[in-house]
Amino acid sequence: MRLSDDEQDESDSSSVPDEVHTICFLCGGGGAIADAKLAVVGGQPRTVDNGRPCALCATEGNLAGIVPPV
Repeated sequence: MRLSDDEQDESDSSSVPDEVHTICFLCGGGGAIADAKLAVVGGQPRTVDNGRPCALCATEGNLAGIVPPV
């Protein structure tokens, strides 16, 4: 079955994203960076990691365009 020119244009345009994004290399796309703190829970010292917002991507998890990790 052969597609018409209009159908080919629609299938080509839907497979390519409108914008190119790079996954944030500081947070790995999670939008938060591990920020471990010492806490005493139930009388026992433990490490608690509540994380902090990524300053590079502003918690988006990706960067606009192609950004090399330099």
